[in-house]
Amino acid sequence: MKFPFALVLVLSLCCLPALEAAVYKGQKAYVKKCRKCHGGGQKMAASKRMKDWNKLLNKKNKGSGLSELHLGDEKAKASWKYFDSKAYRKSAKHLRDFMVEYADDSGNVPACN
Repeated sequence: MKFPFALVLVLSLCCLPALEAAVYKGQKAYVKKCRKCHGGGQKMAASKRMKDWNKLLNKKNKGSGLSELHLGDEKAKASWKYFDSKAYRKSAKHLRDFMVEYADDSGNVPACN
């Protein structure tokens, strides 16, 4: 009885990080979808503090704060389709981690790749 329990515990601990958000995935999403309008990710991420990015890209509402900013701005019309999509809601957690990691008050600077 102990072996199956231990096996399930080990497997769940190994797979748990796969469900978490990732900074590199957020950076990839930023480059793919945001860079065209907002420029480099370092400058954009550093434009707000960590708490501001967390508020805009809240986990519970899947980033609806940031999507509402874009959907409510006529100048952002080119991005409306993306911000109203499942793809955005799926990548919002990664985008949040990227923005928070390199926010103005984080003390971090992205490495050149």
